[in-house]
Amino acid sequence: MLDRIQMLHTLAAAALATGLAFAAQAQDAGTPDDALLVQPGMLTVGTGDPVYPPWMMNDSPESGEGFENALVYALAAEMGFDRDQVQWVRLTFDQTIAPGDKPFDFAIQQISVTPIRAQVVGFSQVYYQADKAVIALPGSPVEGASSFADLRAARWGAAIGTTDMAYLENIVGVTDVAVYDDQIGVFQAMQAGQIDATVAAVPTALFATAVQIPEAAIVAILPPDAHDEGHGLLFEHGNPLIPWVDAALTRLVDAGTVQDLVNTWLVADPTLPIITE
Repeated sequence: MLDRIQMLHTLAAAALATGLAFAAQAQDAGTPDDALLVQPGMLTVGTGDPVYPPWMMNDSPESGEGFENALVYALAAEMGFDRDQVQWVRLTFDQTIAPGDKPFDFAIQQISVTPIRAQVVGFSQVYYQADKAVIALPGSPVEGASSFADLRAARWGAAIGTTDMAYLENIVGVTDVAVYDDQIGVFQAMQAGQIDATVAAVPTALFATAVQIPEAAIVAILPPDAHDEGHGLLFEHGNPLIPWVDAALTRLVDAGTVQDLVNTWLVADPTLPIITE
């Protein structure tokens, strides 16, 4: 009889301990101590290796200098993390978007939200959708263009399989886009006089005209591609942290914080012409 009583006491103690553990986990949910974090007490964020301006400056996510790392630190603060509770994991883009387990809570790397990707990874709401920029050398016929019809009269180039090429064909209506293996090839063709212009997302164009092809310039701004849903934070598929992070991101959007960061880091010359049709 005593053995049975002791066994019941042991089972009761175990049940109590389990209940207290679940209660503690429930109490910590949605806080920096959430047990669902990759490392409770830390917000682990994946990003590129390397990273580029203006998304992140000087290949240093930790600096907070740049649009995406500044956004992460603002988001971390909104979620209750101190700055020193943010740790970065550097990965290639292919590693980041691949299905399977992730070594981060979420990743930020100009990752476009697409239905195909959403089948194997999770996404937050979109935090940024870029305008397109027309990039050209001085004297290009696209300088002074005021309509898509004007733009169609020029010779265009784009990298194969990119959203830039799809934009030129489907939005601007260019029918004979010259195709190159990569963006470097596009810029080389422009320097060689083989094409008059190309398009890129505004942040990409800012970097390109500052570093890759500084003799070129952004000569006009075009509207975002309606078929491009924009950039979102990427999670492991089914990650239960998504609602918590998304709610914090929504608050930053509603407060104007995200737009302030866009205005600081991602805006081209406000005097540039805007061509919409």
